[in-house]
Amino acid sequence: MKRILVTGASGFIGSFIVEEALRQGYETWAAMRLTSSKAYLQDPRIHFVELKLCDPESLKAQLKVCGRFDYIVHAAGATKCLRREDFFRTNTEGTRHLAEALMETDLVPERFVFISSLSVFGAVRETPPYQPIRPDDKARPNTAYGESKWAAEEYLRTLPVERFPYTILRPTGVYGPREKDYFVMVQSIKGHMDFAAGLKPQDITFIYVADLVQAVFRALTTPQALGRAYFLSDGAVYSSRTFSDLVQKELGNPWVLHVKAPLWLMRLICSVGDWWMQRTKRLIVLNRDKYNILTQRNWQCDIEPARHELGFAPEWPLERGVRATVKWYKEAGWL
Repeated sequence: MKRILVTGASGFIGSFIVEEALRQGYETWAAMRLTSSKAYLQDPRIHFVELKLCDPESLKAQLKVCGRFDYIVHAAGATKCLRREDFFRTNTEGTRHLAEALMETDLVPERFVFISSLSVFGAVRETPPYQPIRPDDKARPNTAYGESKWAAEEYLRTLPVERFPYTILRPTGVYGPREKDYFVMVQSIKGHMDFAAGLKPQDITFIYVADLVQAVFRALTTPQALGRAYFLSDGAVYSSRTFSDLVQKELGNPWVLHVKAPLWLMRLICSVGDWWMQRTKRLIVLNRDKYNILTQRNWQCDIEPARHELGFAPEWPLERGVRATVKWYKEAGWL
């Protein structure tokens, strides 16, 4: 039986990867903090391990106890942090420590899949009509999150793939059951308010979590994916209103006031949010990093390499995905 390790297993994406690994018959190990919730990791077949990604010596000792894994999916990461340096400590240094520990203990897997993000490219091809971001475009990450993920990618690219066989996945906005940031938008629409940032047209892309998981497992076993990086979306491009209109439909079409907030107002709101986050030490959705994400106009990306090389075939267009997501929010008592 093949053995797989999923880091960040208690998170939104990680928990779904664990479920699919079990479904496919892998001996499945879930790496997570001792304080993290196991709410979505109840299957008795799951093996749990704490990996201290910030402590290289402890990490090596922990990996030796676990033994060699055939596959590792590194989904652990921080999307919101109180300080800029926290992104790099978790997303960049954590990735480097894990890779180095695997090499130093001679426990390198057959394939290491790193979950990165479309955010590593930042504001690219922003002149209308927008064109898909391509792998050969110059990356210009405009958030601390994107910069930290890009730095992790750059580290992996310094490693010979013969010594460390990695594949990088760059999903656009991932949504689905259990996801909390898009849920804030759903709550707002249920409360009769929908906010959009900026007056210029915005092209948005999405990927339902099940499609991302599909790509992960294809990347584990596809030879030509070695050392490659792939953009992932559902293959379509949407306007800024499409998601909210679909949510509104699934909520039974309540009346909704759609507000397009000018960027100066969004900057003010996000700055206040950042100040409040620093004051209370509590992470919130609207902060300065989020402002840069909201102001980016072009989220198109070229997924043809993933289609051709991975056999990636997205099965969840936005309408189907939103329907399933809102249904889950209702059944879980979130709405």
